Amino acid sequence: MTGHTASEPWREVLDFWFPERDAASTGAQEHLQHWFWRMHGGADQSIHARFAELTVLGAEGGLDHWALSPEGRLALIIVLDQFSRSLWRDTARAYAQDEAALRLSMEGFNNGHYAALRWPWFKIAHTQPLGHCEGPDHLDRIDLLISLREEIAASAPDHLQPIYQSLVKQAGKVRKVIAAVGHHPHRNQTLNRPSTPAELAYIAEGEFPHSRVFRSE
Repeated sequence: MTGHTASEPWREVLDFWFPERDAASTGAQEHLQHWFWRMHGGADQSIHARFAELTVLGAEGGLDHWALSPEGRLALIIVLDQFSRSLWRDTARAYAQDEAALRLSMEGFNNGHYAALRWPWFKIAHTQPLGHCEGPDHLDRIDLLISLREEIAASAPDHLQPIYQSLVKQAGKVRKVIAAVGHHPHRNQTLNRPSTPAELAYIAEGEFPHSRVFRSE
C-alpha cells in the first residue's frame, strides 16, 4: 500500500472508500454510483489487491489505535465491517469482525466521534454495524439505525436527500426481517445455521434488503 502518512495511516482507506469530494460538488448521479459500488461488491477486487494484509491486521486487533480519532475510528469500522465482507465473502469469517465493528460504532456515539464526522456518507458508514451485527439487542439497534439515518437524510443537501431516504427505507426493510426471525437468514448456509421453512422461502425469493438497495424501491 502507498499514500499513507505517518500521522494518518488510515487516510488511504477513507480516500478509497469515499471517492466523493464535498457535498456541494458531488452530483446526485455520481454519488448514487458510488453508493452502488460500495454496497454491491464493486470494490471487491481492489480490496483484495490493495487492502488484504491491512484487513487481516485489523481483524487481529493490530489497528485498534486508529480509533483515537473520529476519522481513524471510521476507517477501522470500514475495514472490519466492509473490507472483511469483501475479503472473506461467502465464508463465516466475513462476519467474524461484526462485534468489534459494532463496539467501535457504539463507542463513537458516546465519545463524540460520530458527531464530529463531516459528511453524510461518513455517518452512514459509521452506523452500518448497527444493522449488520446479529445479537439479542439487534432490533433495538435497528431502531437506532433508522432514527440516525432519518437524521442524516434530513441534514443532507437537497439534491442528495433521495439517496439517503432510500437508505432509511432499506433499514426499515431490514427491521422487518429481524423482527420476524431475529437474524439475517441469508447468512444461514454460510454460518452452517439451520433454516426454518419460512426462512427457506425468504432465501428462495432473494429479495434481501442489502442486495436490493438502489436496484429498485
